Amino acid sequence: MTTVLIAEDEPLMRERLVGMLAASWPEARIVLEAENGNDAWDGYLEHEPEVVFLDIRMPGLSGLEVAERIGDGAHVVFVTAYDQYAVDAFDAGAVDYLLKPVQADRLERALARIRAKLSQSPADLGDLLRHLKTSLPGARSEKLKWLKATVGRQIRLIDVEEVLFFQSDTKYTRVVLPDSEALVRTPLKDLLGGLDRDRFWQIHRGTLVNVGAIAAVERIDAERMQVLLRGCEEKLPVSRTFTHLFRD
Repeated sequence: MTTVLIAEDEPLMRERLVGMLAASWPEARIVLEAENGNDAWDGYLEHEPEVVFLDIRMPGLSGLEVAERIGDGAHVVFVTAYDQYAVDAFDAGAVDYLLKPVQADRLERALARIRAKLSQSPADLGDLLRHLKTSLPGARSEKLKWLKATVGRQIRLIDVEEVLFFQSDTKYTRVVLPDSEALVRTPLKDLLGGLDRDRFWQIHRGTLVNVGAIAAVERIDAERMQVLLRGCEEKLPVSRTFTHLFRD
């Protein structure tokens, strides 16, 4: 069975798409129905689905940002309410998309294309995504510049650019700086959409690292790597999902 993830923040639209998919593609297995972009990305890391349906405009990470993180790891279908301008851009990029409200005949055509592509590697949508992120209204979110963290009796204001890495710590996120560290109440997956993806790379499900702080990447064996940081003795493991970041 083909594994599928659906990310749509409108409950009725999500329910409609799930029902239509069950009727049109019964051999597909939906592994997750996500209500926002952060859960979609977290669910992708957990389930590694073959096909992902992404609403472009969602709370947290946008559908475009989730697709950018997925890269060529899955076949992506965008669900959009945008006008003809966006449709022309999708057509030019030869990407699968569905216009809201989703119509059965349009879904059938998209599914036929997806089935035909399953035996091939997913397309690289990098250039298209970069174009759409800068041109579509509301598709790009403001990036986080400061964090508030409680340290003892103080509420500390942390410049995000000074952070070496973020690491998930149960209900909190560990924020490590060159000379100190703190815990913030915001879960790591909720920080994802607010951080500059070019500056902070996710190298593990529970770790984001400041690219500018990386001193070297060390290979442990044929499949495992770890990151060495300037001004920090801690070594950060890289999961297999993210080793491609360092292959070049």
